[in-house]
Amino acid sequence: MTASQELLDVARYLRRVRPLDPEEIQTYLSTPTHPAVIREQLRSVAVGLGIKEREDGCFVPVEETPLELAFDGVERLPAEHVARLESRLSASIGPEWASGGSGEKLRVTLRETKASYFAGEPVEYDDTTALAYACYHLPAYYAAVQYPLAALAAAKLVPRRLRALDVGAGVGGPALGVHDLLGPEAVVEYHAVEPSAAAAVFEEMLAAVRPEFQTTLHRVPAEEFDAARALEDRPIGSGPPEFDLIVFANVLSELDDPVAVTRRYAELLAPEGTMLLLAPADRTTATGLREVERALVDDGPLGLFAPTLRLWEGAQPTASTWSFVRQPSLDVPRFQRALDAPAGSEGTFLHPEVQYAFALLRRDGARASDVRPSVQKHARLADAEMHVTERLDLLAVKLSPNLAAEEGSNPVFLIGDGSEDAPHYAVVANTTALNHPLVDAAYGAVLSFENALLLWNDDEAAYNLVVDDQTLVETLR
Repeated sequence: MTASQELLDVARYLRRVRPLDPEEIQTYLSTPTHPAVIREQLRSVAVGLGIKEREDGCFVPVEETPLELAFDGVERLPAEHVARLESRLSASIGPEWASGGSGEKLRVTLRETKASYFAGEPVEYDDTTALAYACYHLPAYYAAVQYPLAALAAAKLVPRRLRALDVGAGVGGPALGVHDLLGPEAVVEYHAVEPSAAAAVFEEMLAAVRPEFQTTLHRVPAEEFDAARALEDRPIGSGPPEFDLIVFANVLSELDDPVAVTRRYAELLAPEGTMLLLAPADRTTATGLREVERALVDDGPLGLFAPTLRLWEGAQPTASTWSFVRQPSLDVPRFQRALDAPAGSEGTFLHPEVQYAFALLRRDGARASDVRPSVQKHARLADAEMHVTERLDLLAVKLSPNLAAEEGSNPVFLIGDGSEDAPHYAVVANTTALNHPLVDAAYGAVLSFENALLLWNDDEAAYNLVVDDQTLVETLR
């Protein structure tokens, strides 16, 4: 439903004076229009006008202050999303979708899809593949997108009125995550690019979002999306086709040239916009994400907000980096349990883990931490070869969960300062009150190490920074 120019003119004027009441607005229009129709028209232009609907049915301007969120993590996929996916499964396959031949077809499809993915082979999505993919991946992807965006909001860098672009939107996990995270205080124009059969599932999953979250699906490949054309039919608004948030979630490994594609989309970022790259935590996709990140930062046009901060001015890391974060596991949704129920599955189709690699990139140079090392005091990881067997003071970012192979082993964490040309791991040889901040620190935290012993690990072709009872570790942010 499109708002008339007359209604837009009235709304633009009145929004500066008082709340927009559809009952009042009808008295200003030359053509009799029912208030319910006016309300729907106002909803359709809420983003462009910068208004949101109150519980009393009136519309008020969105606050200009950054969005503030009360985020404590994600425990589960909400019941309404579970029910909607189950409804889609029942409508497409039948009410007994998880049993008999139909259930086995989903399981076989998921096994084959995962095998192709890990083999680096392309995956063709038909309706069955899209539904199997949704059953397995949607909850984790729903959760994963929220953590980095919540950190961005904590830095007061998420506007209450924003235009977002989701490239390779899949079955809608990231879109639902953004919708639920931002909540009713945000007015969002959300564009999703998805050419495959997953688009039909996306439409179903996003069908019931609130009016202030306006979703437009573009069924074209990422390489063919034309932002100017996509935005030319917006009912109001002018200026260049730009976005406050661009998301590439779990799609980089499926692009023929991810650097070229992401660089083209980076040109669509607003001056204070953010690009979020997300990838599964496996070695291939996680290291691939870092390669894309480095290309966009080394050669422009973006700067790095988090997590792999370049603490040394002008530094360019060259070490292969398998960096990922592990969040608390999700409650397993009902549809995963149904798919996994047949004897012999043994948890194959349960996916409670939330592990991912990510990068937040900005146009404006904003950083999650402005801490910088001192040339006089701190060693660079790039100069590690000169300091083997020495005790050092340095600053580094914590870039992994505990990587120890066995429970009870010495904790091991990947670290980096943005200058490294080989992997560096902080190994806790003796845990003390003075070095325990290394264990407790969040992923992406900047840490100060004092009097840590640097050794070379020939088996891993990496440096070990030994943290013992002579080492002081402090969290700097």
